[in-house]
Amino acid sequence: MTDLTTLLEVGGPLAALGGGTAYTRAKYPAVYWSAIGGPISTARLLSSYTSVMEACGLTVAPSRLRVLAVKATTRREVRPVPPRRGIIRPTSTGLRIRLRLAPGQEPADVAASAERLRHAWGVHAVYVTTIKPGVVELRLVGYDVLRRVRMPRKTGSGFLKVPVALREDATPFVRDYRTVPHQLTLGATLSGKSMYLRHLVAGLARQPVALVGIDCKRGVELAPFAARLSALATDPDEAAELLPALVKEMEDRYDLIKARQGIAPDTPDEEITSDIWGLPESERPTPIVLFVDEVAELFLTATRKDEERRDEMVTQLIRLAQLGRAAGIYLEVCGQRFGAELGKGATMLRAQLTGRVCHRVNDEASAKMALGDIAPEAVSAACAIAPELPGLAVAGDTSGGWSRSRTPYLSLGDAAEICRESAHLVPDLAALKPFRPAIPVRPVETPAPAVLPHPATD
Repeated sequence: MTDLTTLLEVGGPLAALGGGTAYTRAKYPAVYWSAIGGPISTARLLSSYTSVMEACGLTVAPSRLRVLAVKATTRREVRPVPPRRGIIRPTSTGLRIRLRLAPGQEPADVAASAERLRHAWGVHAVYVTTIKPGVVELRLVGYDVLRRVRMPRKTGSGFLKVPVALREDATPFVRDYRTVPHQLTLGATLSGKSMYLRHLVAGLARQPVALVGIDCKRGVELAPFAARLSALATDPDEAAELLPALVKEMEDRYDLIKARQGIAPDTPDEEITSDIWGLPESERPTPIVLFVDEVAELFLTATRKDEERRDEMVTQLIRLAQLGRAAGIYLEVCGQRFGAELGKGATMLRAQLTGRVCHRVNDEASAKMALGDIAPEAVSAACAIAPELPGLAVAGDTSGGWSRSRTPYLSLGDAAEICRESAHLVPDLAALKPFRPAIPVRPVETPAPAVLPHPATD
């Protein structure tokens, strides 16, 4: 009886502690990492740093001066020299540490050993970033941050910058229209493409920009944001009228820029500009972001008349993609599939879209259309996205770099409410007034009386 009592007194709390730890690690990984995982990984790193670096081949032979100094002061063995380690900085998702490379080493050597370092220090992933020549930063991620996305507090948001997703290295993926003016976003049904678009609209709704939408699915994706949209086309016929208006607005802005360039010879160089961002703030036109959802609908034709309309719309889209950046007009083109089989001009339009985001697609050819021409190694990563991970995507650009990211959940009602609250920011653009969508009137609920009336009796 005494042994049983002792077992319950000792084993009971231990079992409860172990069960609570396992539950916290599964349901609240950030809490587990901050309380248990982080300190354990830090202790592993500090205690095994030199031996791990030597096992990974990241050490170099010591200099002659170091050998002489060690032999003159001590009798211990002279060991190879690892990269000099900086201060370990803990974060809510992992650890960050800077390394000063030893002579003869390069960042690629450390990046090639990232998987070995991950296992040695017991973390989820290790990412290597070059800070400056001779210095790299190791970002140790303690758990799978894409399983349950939580955006960091500091996201780097700003004018025409929208944090829309979280990268797998726990840094925010920011859609910067000044750096990447046009982008192509592909994804199959229920892949999270609409959620990505929803975050973009909600993020830009709070900024002083004009939002224009072309949604050929009868407006089911963009119509809930009508309160913040300056223009909306819900079928190809309306799009055929809206696109020429945007092209005319672009030409007017170029006339404004050219008029500014034709100023007096004594004007300072900093006042001469080739885009709207060099204009004085009082003269600068409002930036325009054009969202095109289901772009394939603009290419589909049934009659010869439709073909003429298609060719005209594609030509106008290509002109906006080629010339729109300097005029402050940016494109966000979305679809399930986009390639040469859509027809004339499709490949040329895709070539103008610098940014690429590929969600889960139905075939490898679709992934190649999005990423094959800029980051071929990212195609296999896009094809490996599982259906049970909506919002997971592979983002790449023309520099050849790519990364995995996942968009956090944002309900349609919350995004629409943000647009309604930001309706006062809709700019006054005369060219887009005829295309301003009708704003549905929200029904006013009459509160029920506190006291129910009773019929009068004699």
